[in-house]
Amino acid sequence: MQFGRTFEEFTVGDVYRHWPGKTVTESDDHLFCLLTMNHHPLHLDAHYAERTAEFGRNVVVGTYVYALLLGMSVPDVSGKAVANLETESLRHLAPTFHGDTVYGETAVLATTPSRSRPDRGVVTVETRGHKQDGTLVCTFRRKVLVPVAARVAERGGEQPGRPEPRGEV
Repeated sequence: MQFGRTFEEFTVGDVYRHWPGKTVTESDDHLFCLLTMNHHPLHLDAHYAERTAEFGRNVVVGTYVYALLLGMSVPDVSGKAVANLETESLRHLAPTFHGDTVYGETAVLATTPSRSRPDRGVVTVETRGHKQDGTLVCTFRRKVLVPVAARVAERGGEQPGRPEPRGEV
């Protein structure tokens, strides 16, 4: 099973549609808020949100939507990454609510071979997240440092470090 891509496998204009989507639950959102110490009542307090928020209900914290989309993209984009170099932009375009399902896709914008290290290159991508009704909720661009195929082969291939089973199954 392939996990990520080598530099040679990225082509400008390709779009990877990540599968499956993820339905965001109230507990997902609340746990993420609590883990990251974002205690804004818009995300945690249904009574507050119902009476004071523009949408009359809790809004999923944007950093969770971003993290979810980033995670969705790993098998297609950065599963072999040497490093995530930067996030150039992050835009939240519409709210996500408990019960919404988020789907992601990533477009390859640029590929640049490393000038100093011939065993890797920089891939610039844009990831977009949509809700189940097609509403665009989040976009971000990032640069990922990925190895060339020869480096992957030298370091153990597709599943480096995976032990061989011993004995009977």
